[in-house]
Amino acid sequence: MKALNIVAAFLGGMALGAAAGLLFAPEKGEDTRKKIADILREKGIRLNHQEMNDLVDQIAAEVKDAE
Repeated sequence: MKALNIVAAFLGGMALGAAAGLLFAPEKGEDTRKKIADILREKGIRLNHQEMNDLVDQIAAEVKDAE
């Protein structure tokens, strides 16, 4: 069970790191949101415009709290 928690924490950290990299990349926000949406669509996850904005805001808040 402890190993599963470690793996889950590692994967969560990777996802947060990838999201932070996308958010702080020197691209326009619109382009970054499109990239995130494309990645999520490949995984079978579809979000409308408002859900995407909420997701980006949530990730940005988590990144800011982690600093």
